[in-house]
Amino acid sequence: MKEIAKLLGYREDIKVVDATLRDGGLVNDFRFTDEFVKQLYLTNIKAGVDYMELGYKADKEMFSVDDYGPWKFCDDDYILKVIGDNKDTDLKLAVMADVGRCNYKQDIKNRSESPIDLIRVATYINTIPAAIDVIEDAKSKGYEVSCNIMAISNAQEGDIKVALDMIGQSSADCIYIVDSFGSMYPEQLARLCDLYVSVAQKYGKKVGIHAHNNQQLAFANTIEAVGDGVDWLDATYSGMGRGAGNCYMENLLGFLRNPKYNLFPVIKFIEKYMVPLKESGVVWGYDLQYLMTGILNQHPRTAIAFTKDGRKDFTDFYKEIVAQD
Repeated sequence: MKEIAKLLGYREDIKVVDATLRDGGLVNDFRFTDEFVKQLYLTNIKAGVDYMELGYKADKEMFSVDDYGPWKFCDDDYILKVIGDNKDTDLKLAVMADVGRCNYKQDIKNRSESPIDLIRVATYINTIPAAIDVIEDAKSKGYEVSCNIMAISNAQEGDIKVALDMIGQSSADCIYIVDSFGSMYPEQLARLCDLYVSVAQKYGKKVGIHAHNNQQLAFANTIEAVGDGVDWLDATYSGMGRGAGNCYMENLLGFLRNPKYNLFPVIKFIEKYMVPLKESGVVWGYDLQYLMTGILNQHPRTAIAFTKDGRKDFTDFYKEIVAQD
């Protein structure tokens, strides 16, 4: 870590982003109770979290409202009903616009008409031009905008450089490193951070990190990124997220030295809401099948199916996915 000395104090420029509802919603089809969402919102305020990602702005022509809970779509009226207008807090609200899966021109209103502050544009390397259209649309409507480049571990360095230069010239405020498969190690991430940070500094952008926990490295990779100059840090309560989950919010706030963050409300929320949620049968978190896909740098969809099917034949599963690699 090039900036290890800063870890002895704290970095005022750090922003913590709670992605529990959005990434966690991939586990339970976004079927959170209104009470859960409101209490998570209030907890984030007490804990000093900077941004709360509520879910997706998914296209209702592509995704049936009968198959998902409301946080798959994040209608402004529903946000106002459950959370309120959020005008008198330091917490900012975010949603994700997934390129090719959202009707952003219709469903994302002008910032002045919405409780949302930040649009997080999710894209793959091959859809960067389309992502820039979404970025510019959101920026023209008055939002802060980030661009989350997914599955970066599968991309060639030359392609990454071209993509970063394109996003650098766009109106995006922050460019995210996304370890979608949980396959990266801290030393790999450090080299990637150098590349992202150099481009961000050239164009006056921030850099973010969204890590997955397939190899139990989400927290390690996130704090590596802090030392390498990354500014925005994603985490979820109890690590809730797709498959193996994400960086644990409780770990991250325990690590950061900024006194504006308060760990106690997080612990209280986990005790009252996250533990019962897991005990109710909602499954996420590190397990052997996710380790395997992480090591092989594969999408965890096969491991997710393995988990849903209740399989325990790990050796057979390993042989199956090695054959696919």
